[in-house]
Amino acid sequence: MKKLLMGNEAVALGALKAGLGFYAGYPITPASEVMHYLSKEKNLAFVNAEDEIASVNMCIGASLAGKKVLTATSGPGFSLMQEGIGYGYSAELPMVIFNSQRVGPSTGMPTLPSQGDVLQSCHGSHGDTYPIVFYPNSVEEMYVYTIEAFNCAEEARQPVILLGDAFLSHMYEDIDIKDIEIKGVDRDMKSIGTGIGHVSGLLTDEKGNPKTKDPDYYKKWLKQVKDKRDEVVKKYNYYEHVDNGNDKLIVCFGVVSRVVMELEGYDFFRPIRLYPVLDELKKVAKKYEEVIVIEMNDGQFAGLLEREIGKVKKVGIVGGYISLKEVQDALHNSI
Repeated sequence: MKKLLMGNEAVALGALKAGLGFYAGYPITPASEVMHYLSKEKNLAFVNAEDEIASVNMCIGASLAGKKVLTATSGPGFSLMQEGIGYGYSAELPMVIFNSQRVGPSTGMPTLPSQGDVLQSCHGSHGDTYPIVFYPNSVEEMYVYTIEAFNCAEEARQPVILLGDAFLSHMYEDIDIKDIEIKGVDRDMKSIGTGIGHVSGLLTDEKGNPKTKDPDYYKKWLKQVKDKRDEVVKKYNYYEHVDNGNDKLIVCFGVVSRVVMELEGYDFFRPIRLYPVLDELKKVAKKYEEVIVIEMNDGQFAGLLEREIGKVKKVGIVGGYISLKEVQDALHNSI
């Protein structure tokens, strides 16, 4: 039976389906409904924290205690969480962070939708880290890829970022979640704080002896983390490729793809696992005379993709609003 759901409600339901055991968060537009929904769950450990820094650190503690954890925020709160997220990478802790993007801080224009946190999601933390980022484009996908984000976090033993935006968060669509069969990955506590890494974030050898300032152990640990991330994400190569037989490829993602993919005369590639950049996207892009990235920012993902495949054309739609005419005008002006 289909049910009318808001995008943020779908995230909350997906988290519960994945086995969510702990939520900590601080209210922020446009992500607050995730928190509102989960606050009513009687079998969930829930904390309305004093701020986003406390939220992410509470999630760290709960993850160490064996719980699957979620926090939800928007750009300003996501910035405050970066130190905690970085600790999650270094201590190899499964966590899911949902960031519903908006134009910027404070009120007014910044409460409108944006895709301005792409770079912060992929490179926001300190040190060498290897993030995993998902970005759905519908209410149903918000549910599905919340579950997949939890599964990926458990398998990779690291934080996973789930991106949304104000459009998706507050969009209502009817879905039948009972028809969606995705199994959750169980928590393996034996894998937490063992091996070369350590839950303090400081390195130890296999016997637990400190190797805090040993460059060789650091190199070994960092390679181990990167290799594990790279191996796990092979199972999460989610994307949509529309081949209409044209010589120009448009790359778009999230809610923007729902507008852009109505254009005629182009082929399309929509990465759902936004980062690391999909090998499939790199391969497909090489077949086209021109690759155009359209996004609601000033070319953040375009820069990431250009680093992987060479020159791409960026088309930035900024200002918290997107329409087919605006996309057509932006394409015309970029020629």
